[in-house]
Amino acid sequence: MIPVDTTQLTATNSSVRLQAALTAGTRADPGLTGVLVARCAVEPDFFVRDMLTWALTRLPAETTVPALLAELRSERAQARSQALHTLSKIGDRSVWPAITRALLHDPDDEVARSAWRAAVVLVPDEERATLAADLAAQLGRGDRSVRLSLSRALVALGDVIEPALDAAGQDPAVRAHADATRRLLRDPDAGFDEGKRIVALGEDAAC
Repeated sequence: MIPVDTTQLTATNSSVRLQAALTAGTRADPGLTGVLVARCAVEPDFFVRDMLTWALTRLPAETTVPALLAELRSERAQARSQALHTLSKIGDRSVWPAITRALLHDPDDEVARSAWRAAVVLVPDEERATLAADLAAQLGRGDRSVRLSLSRALVALGDVIEPALDAAGQDPAVRAHADATRRLLRDPDAGFDEGKRIVALGEDAAC
């Protein structure tokens, strides 16, 4: 088997990088773990990052998971975000303790969003209510896209979120976000058909 030319992962042309990531995933060589994880941290193109994640999911979890967990401590926000995203795709629930409150509340919105998505995939059943309360504490955070991401993460936990939504603070933006999330829970299609109006989260939802 011809080895993957890892230098192509840093090529100027994003199509070349995409093909290199595809080839790496097709070959599924555990020896590529380090270079793939490192590239995730700096790759500027969304589609290439997605292919890098796919390539990593093709490798043995015992090789990739430790490398990804190490990235959660990186000072680079993209490294943390992509590691969380990839861990959610691998779906190894043993990594749940690594989805810390610090990551769930990360000041970088993209890291926090990745943490929310990973958390709802990896959370043990007995921790769902606690996670719901932790996520609900961030109601009202960010712009519309961030708030919609938070609402979708909460809704993915199911009815266990109701007490957390009831306990939301009285700030108008927080209450609007809580009410919009409850409506999304009862009518999941609303998140796609009327998301800009319902989970909007802010002035529109407060009307």
